[in-house]
Amino acid sequence: MAENIFENRLDLSGLLQNVKQVREEIGKVIVGQEAMIDLLLTALLADGHVLIEGVPGVAKTLTAKLLARVISVDFSRIQFTPDLMPSDVLGTSVFNMKSSEFEFKAGPIFSNIVLIDEINRAPAKTQAALFEVMEERQVTVDGHTYKMKSPYLVVATQNPIEHEGTYRLPEAQLDRFLFKILVGYPNLDQEVNIISRQHNRKSQLATEEVRPVLSAENLHVFRQLAQSVHLEENLMKYIAQLIHETRNNPMLFLGASPRASVAILNSSKAYAVLQARDFVTPEDIKTVALPVLRHRIMLNPDKEMEGISADEVVRQIVDKVEVPR
Repeated sequence: MAENIFENRLDLSGLLQNVKQVREEIGKVIVGQEAMIDLLLTALLADGHVLIEGVPGVAKTLTAKLLARVISVDFSRIQFTPDLMPSDVLGTSVFNMKSSEFEFKAGPIFSNIVLIDEINRAPAKTQAALFEVMEERQVTVDGHTYKMKSPYLVVATQNPIEHEGTYRLPEAQLDRFLFKILVGYPNLDQEVNIISRQHNRKSQLATEEVRPVLSAENLHVFRQLAQSVHLEENLMKYIAQLIHETRNNPMLFLGASPRASVAILNSSKAYAVLQARDFVTPEDIKTVALPVLRHRIMLNPDKEMEGISADEVVRQIVDKVEVPR
């Protein structure tokens, strides 16, 4: 209702029109999963990486591919495996016989949107290779630093069920993901729709139905707009209180870091823009708090044994902290 009462100080018409086109294009292929798409678009505007967790076959990889296709940018995919080495991801220096010098051959991490499939299948050494590029958007190899092109977004997927041949992601890496998005099964009507679309598609690839509707230049402008969204001081305190509560919760062994505070700040502003507003409300903060915090906190072992989930604890914290009026 707020958008009908207040007049926006920022002109969001161009952004909203482009976002509508992006949703329409992805909607040609993906049935349902509105919450996942909302959070992916929020992360795109907030310039943050995304970890998508779900069982095989719920369109995690396909959605990431479609997101890359609707934006006129480069895309690469890396399939993580237990034998994958850091040089397979980052690239390596190769000796050029003609020039008698070493030349750097860039790896698949050098792109605009990078899809890492089954990220938890690579060992710690390869996981550590992602730390610098995810945080600083650059890679250092043999003493030389190579900057990434903008925009730069890592979308990673993992399967929560199968644990054989997988490695738990280091906390330092999890903290570099803006969101952890959980994807569930479609409902009955959505499943029927999926089957019907596949039947009518015949031999055509799903990704061929989607066309680019957003340029890198426009995305840069829209990100600037998202940064300009108004956030009242009492809401900044509200964000800090939520984070502070995770550090003093008896059910948690590890609370959220200041990086989580910044993540909620940036993502709540981006989410507000997607709701056609140039100001943040407490509801925006509540909406993004769960995907921002669920992978940044650690439960006490006894609570984990009792079957309590990180999501339950975050919801309790959100309910407990008083909303500013």
